[in-house]
Amino acid sequence: MKHFGQKVGLDGITFDSKKEAQFYLQFVKPSGKRFTCHENFEVLGKFEVGGYTQRGMFYRTDFVIYGPEGREHVYDVKTSLSSRGIDKGALLRFKLFARRYGLPIEVVVPTKNSFRMKLFGFTT
Repeated sequence: MKHFGQKVGLDGITFDSKKEAQFYLQFVKPSGKRFTCHENFEVLGKFEVGGYTQRGMFYRTDFVIYGPEGREHVYDVKTSLSSRGIDKGALLRFKLFARRYGLPIEVVVPTKNSFRMKLFGFTT
């Protein structure tokens, strides 16, 4: 999926979109918790197939919030919770991330004073 978000610089961080910067200003920064932005995680290692090496697959987070025990929340900021805003490749990476790291990706859509959130692929 091709993204056309406008990059935004704020507090020495370059965000991929205005929505991402808005979520940072409204919720991440005021939380006072330690966080990383755009951290890369391997969700599937490289492997051999028929004598060739298949590349691994990575997921780049928008935000990872850390608590005393380690990672607490992983946020992916989108413009919509529909299939228009989240492609099938992203859903696969969310699922692989959850399996490997034991933490779901929380997809968020910032609004004026709050945000909408959804966990994809879970039954309960």
